[in-house]
Amino acid sequence: MSIVEILKVIVFGIVEGFTEWLPISSTGHLILVEEIIHLNVTEAFFSVFQVVIQLGAILAVMVLYFKKLNPWDSQKTALQQRATLRLWLKIVVACIPAVIFGLLLDDWIDAHFRNGFVTSAMLILYGIFFVILENRNRYKEFPIQRVTQISYQAAFYIGLIQVLSLIPGTSRSGVTILGAMLLGCARSSATEFTFFLGIPIMFGASLLKIVKYALQNERGYLFTGAETFYLAAGMLIAFVVSVYSIRFLMGYIKRNDFKFFGYYRVIFGTVAMAFFIVQAILNNMAQPL
Repeated sequence: MSIVEILKVIVFGIVEGFTEWLPISSTGHLILVEEIIHLNVTEAFFSVFQVVIQLGAILAVMVLYFKKLNPWDSQKTALQQRATLRLWLKIVVACIPAVIFGLLLDDWIDAHFRNGFVTSAMLILYGIFFVILENRNRYKEFPIQRVTQISYQAAFYIGLIQVLSLIPGTSRSGVTILGAMLLGCARSSATEFTFFLGIPIMFGASLLKIVKYALQNERGYLFTGAETFYLAAGMLIAFVVSVYSIRFLMGYIKRNDFKFFGYYRVIFGTVAMAFFIVQAILNNMAQPL
């Protein structure tokens, strides 16, 4: 374990913390960062690392929204406690499609779609969707202003739309925000529901990756000391940065729409696509005749 590798972990934690909750695809950014500053670990461990540091981002949501998500808060009225329990049931309903399709397609999607070209294309595509949707919503009054107003049916539809985020570059938060807004959710309620959906989804994804890694691991122990440090440090950094990222986003959308993030996705996706095209050309030129 060297200082250089620790600095790389810090960079990954910062990128994860900033991009997990903004609708700009944390996976897309991490893939590009990995191409530039390759972490000196096995491919199998890096797959686990990417998912596990998301737990730091999830802990940020749990800390910031603990009171809102706690149905047993003594300061809540009985009516508020029941409303919170119903919210959790809606979260569970919205997670069902992701659980089913995630278990069925996770490995297949990793094998066929986890590359720079697909990631870049999805960044651009959904960036365009954000701009188009926000232009359409310019003067729209959204009927669903609070997450507690989301129906079970709407929650299930949002969950179905969330399945699209299995494709790298789509952005789980981005696609669920788009879906929720299409179903009538205001920007703040769409964003909060996206945050809450991330808790069981990302915990489940992390557990699945760790179990797969453990089953395929031939060393007899799960992680080395260095790998354990990388995971812990990445999670901690992602947690701290996520706290600021979440607060920034919720403050930003009170005064603005999502078009800025749409334009950012298009620009970043175009730059990333150019990077991967040039990389592919150089790799082909380096091949012996």
